Amino acid sequence: MNYLETVVYPFIKSIQLTDFIDVILVAFVVYHVVKFIRQTRALQLLKGLGILLVVMYVSDWLQFNVINYILINTMQVGVTALLIVFQPELRRALEHVGRSKLSGILNLEEPRKLSDVIDEVCIAAGNCSKSRTGALIVFEKQSQLNDLFTGGTVINADVSSEVLENIFVPNTPLHDGAVIIRGEKLYMASAVLPLSANKRLSKEFGTRHRAALGVTEQADCVALVVSEETGKISVMHDGDMIRNLSAASLSELLNKLLVTELEEKSIPVKFFKGRAKQ
Repeated sequence: MNYLETVVYPFIKSIQLTDFIDVILVAFVVYHVVKFIRQTRALQLLKGLGILLVVMYVSDWLQFNVINYILINTMQVGVTALLIVFQPELRRALEHVGRSKLSGILNLEEPRKLSDVIDEVCIAAGNCSKSRTGALIVFEKQSQLNDLFTGGTVINADVSSEVLENIFVPNTPLHDGAVIIRGEKLYMASAVLPLSANKRLSKEFGTRHRAALGVTEQADCVALVVSEETGKISVMHDGDMIRNLSAASLSELLNKLLVTELEEKSIPVKFFKGRAKQ
């Protein structure tokens, strides 16, 4: 009881309303910072930095003096390096703060299911395949692709097969380039993606296939391509490709890569490495 009277009770009495508000504001900021980092490639970079810190302390404990010396001197310029590496993410974060509205934070609208979005994409891909209309659709996963694509027109509309098919009609303003699907929304059309650096890639693959492979080599995303010449449907993930997909097999594969993998984190999907097989 003496401890309660001398320590606990005075501490409780010293707590004021401003302390509660202070803690809530800090928790709110930390939550949104973590949420933003998870949507970018910065998460992987921070994981790597954490591993280096652990190795630095372990090397000091084991008296690996050379390794410890190198890591300590590397960490001394770490702040400047982080600012350079995270420059696109920092710029985007500041832009997001400038555009943010309270309605976005308090959005209570029930989100559309990703499986419904996949169904619409599969219908569009099947119809484009039948008419041999070229198409390139990229699904963002945990990381956003803003720092990888250039150009493009922001649409931010619900995903439907009719809209997707109309976008890829030849000689229309938005048909040349990629459609970016962010979450359950058709975020952008006519985006220009980086091309694959894989020199072993067969010459039969055109710009769409090379762009789809290129973006999946550099980011955690899934790309879908409908060939304009053959009508074949292909899916790229982690720089690998699988071809000759039907509408049914396409739906199953996309659900594994985008829906089931999101829940279970690890789904074995067989891809043809490097060069696609018939």
